[in-house]
Amino acid sequence: MDAMSFFDALEQQYKNNLPFVVYSRPINSIIKSWLQEDDTVHKSETFTESGFLFAPFDLKQNSILFPKERCLYSEIMTDSLDVEDFESTAITQSETERIQHIDLVSKGIQSIKNNDLQKVVLSRCQTKSLQDTNPLTIFKRLFNIYSNAMVYCWYHPKVGLWIGATPELLLKVEGKRLTTISLAGTQPYQSQSVVTWTNKEFEEQQIVTDFITEQLKPYTSNINVSEVDTVRAGNLLHLKTRIISVLKDDADLKAIIEALHPTPAVCGFSKAKAKDFILNYENYNREYYTGFLGELNLKQSKTRNTNRRNVENNAYAVVKTQSNFYVNLRCMQLKDAKANIYVGGGITKASNPENEWEETVNKTATINTVLN
Repeated sequence: MDAMSFFDALEQQYKNNLPFVVYSRPINSIIKSWLQEDDTVHKSETFTESGFLFAPFDLKQNSILFPKERCLYSEIMTDSLDVEDFESTAITQSETERIQHIDLVSKGIQSIKNNDLQKVVLSRCQTKSLQDTNPLTIFKRLFNIYSNAMVYCWYHPKVGLWIGATPELLLKVEGKRLTTISLAGTQPYQSQSVVTWTNKEFEEQQIVTDFITEQLKPYTSNINVSEVDTVRAGNLLHLKTRIISVLKDDADLKAIIEALHPTPAVCGFSKAKAKDFILNYENYNREYYTGFLGELNLKQSKTRNTNRRNVENNAYAVVKTQSNFYVNLRCMQLKDAKANIYVGGGITKASNPENEWEETVNKTATINTVLN
């Protein structure tokens, strides 16, 4: 299938008000699509099914599944997509929203100083009116720009339309091997400058790393934690640590997801108190922002050779179950010819409310590069 036929099928699916997802995983030239055959809302509660999963920030809300057996699956390979040039218009920041966010962050800092929390991630929703509302055009622009992100467009007529380019892996399971990352800290990318990080940012990142390793201990063994690296995602930089472990025989995917999600990178620490603070004070429903999405329990076959001298006669297929979930960051919801852009940042006792506002403005500008 060529790119034109691939996207024609997606356009027709959208025109018919039928569910679909199109996406590409990081550093990957493969674009995949799932087209559901009807508009039924399938929910996943056990995470034992097979398909494409779209889960909310608060798992008490619905996790939506596009079941493998109810979908037409397609894929293409390409490094870039044809899309018309355009000029992005700037987002006008509201003084009222600035004051509200600074007040929210100040409440968070005070709660941390009162020893109620160690960290809390606070966010807001920025709305922009759109001239071009075609979600597949926006997806193509994201794909061309963010090769090191999970770029996606997800649509269900009874749930919503979400688009994003997230750099953050929640977890990857391949057979018994589990990989996850700890990602925190944000600063603008500047090609000519030496990257330096503050103690506040290293502290924020370490909280995430420590949380993940502790939460994985009951379910895994041989936990290996990498050094902290600086990674680039579009025009932003983050601190990143890779954590690899081996699943125990009785490990349950749902239990692991509930142990990790939401991580301190999108919620805070301690998790329960930070989540309560968010639900009480953010004053809007995150829905699927800071939830997660990706492939659930797909069978992957790999050929192995038992005798290097006689490859043809000694090959056998190893079938592994694989799941890949990415945290739904750097995303937006398209609704009523508007983009609701979701942005936030990690708050610690060393946070400065004005700086935290500016960080959300920078993140808004990142996603705005594909909007007009």
